[in-house]
Amino acid sequence: MDRDELGRLIAHLRDIGNDTQECEVKEAAKKVPASLVETLSAFSNGDGGTVILGISERDGFTAVHGFDARAMQEAFNAECEKLTPRVRPVIEILPFEGSHVLVAHIPPMAPRDRPCYVTIRGRYQGSYIRSGDGDRRLTPYEIDRMIENQSQPTFDDEVVEPATLHDLDASLVSAFIARQRELHPRVFGERSDEEILLGMHVIKHGDGGDSDSHPTLGGLMALGTFPQQFFPRLNVTFTAFPGVGKGEVVEGGRRFLDAQTIVGPIPSMIEDALAAVTRNMRVGAVIDGAFRKDVPDYPRKAVREALSNALMHRDYSYEARGSQVQVNMYADRLEILNPGGLYGNVTVDTLGTVGMSSSRNQFLSNILETTPYPGGGYVVENRGTGYMVIEEELQSALMDPPRPMSTLTFFSLTFDKRRRSTSEKDQRNWSRELVDDALCQVLRERNSASAKELANSSGLSRSAIGNHLRMLIERGIVEPTEPPHSPRQRYRLVEKIK
Repeated sequence: MDRDELGRLIAHLRDIGNDTQECEVKEAAKKVPASLVETLSAFSNGDGGTVILGISERDGFTAVHGFDARAMQEAFNAECEKLTPRVRPVIEILPFEGSHVLVAHIPPMAPRDRPCYVTIRGRYQGSYIRSGDGDRRLTPYEIDRMIENQSQPTFDDEVVEPATLHDLDASLVSAFIARQRELHPRVFGERSDEEILLGMHVIKHGDGGDSDSHPTLGGLMALGTFPQQFFPRLNVTFTAFPGVGKGEVVEGGRRFLDAQTIVGPIPSMIEDALAAVTRNMRVGAVIDGAFRKDVPDYPRKAVREALSNALMHRDYSYEARGSQVQVNMYADRLEILNPGGLYGNVTVDTLGTVGMSSSRNQFLSNILETTPYPGGGYVVENRGTGYMVIEEELQSALMDPPRPMSTLTFFSLTFDKRRRSTSEKDQRNWSRELVDDALCQVLRERNSASAKELANSSGLSRSAIGNHLRMLIERGIVEPTEPPHSPRQRYRLVEKIK
């Protein structure tokens, strides 16, 4: 930071009248304040920040007369020694309005080293995070989530001893095993079904000498019939609100337009949540060439991907098992929220970057990769490409990029509702010439088409398509390929057979 940058920063603080999320000023006229260690912890556990000593906030962010920046530098470094791990700031002394101030840049601590805490107070009483213009003590849950980054969590691999193999869906398990044998014949080709399930951590032997096999949490969530029998809140809640917040009410005093608690294994919950979003969103019609193209408020593929990621990467720790994945639809946006922030080396800034992928639930992720999805295929690809798919789908729909937000306690992904295009119109506004041109364009691209195929392509009714085809036949532009009333009737352009 140079003198000009310092001047602009102090001018901003004077403008708003207080500290910011990224900057804290302290007088430190004679000694460093006791709260400095809390600020050092808070910046280290977050995105970093700047501490400026020798500026008086109560006097309008003016320089402190007689401030000894050189002596204060030693005291500042001594405060850094009071934290575990030790904070290593970059310290500068800069002139400011006839005096000198100490400017210390606090870098964010590496995820594997967090939480940074005041040593004498201990990890659970001395860890802080920046919140607005102040420092807030971290909760035990937040601290535990930081500690998770020091090793691989295994909550998804825990044995659910009250559950038995009968609590797994036989059809899902059968398809899962068949896929494993197909993908890995050298490993699983000659193994029994139980050995495959044990190898993939779908089931494990019980603790305490129990020789029976039981589903793991990951196996139950992916392939179970009703996981919520054992974990009632590991579900999905869908709510459609009438306005842009949760406080608005609709006729009759209800605060929502639609609500559903969605249960079952992960593939079923994804499908049911996607169906809930679909039935509550508008599907507009835009002109693609000259035919109508249905365009939903939110691309289904992007929504499905976001739901899959939320259920695969959510926090399954003991403290989070009382929290569900939420799908909230507002008048202007769709929000998908899951317990637990981003894990490992992934940040909001690196989401969607090739090669940046960390799995909080590594066993569940592997299981879902070959768990059948109701609509065909499998639940996830597990290649770290999910966020890129979401971005591409929104871009293809000419929509704004998704808006991610990650904290220690939750991750949310927000899709802004698609704006109505100027080309959107309903079929009542289509001219005969426009539809005729569109029909000819389709027939020009194909050898032939049935009336049903043309109706599906256009969004028009079969009767409307029939009227247009008759007119085109009378004009000698289109001809039928079969005699009248033939069930195999198709149509083609006359010009294509000349």
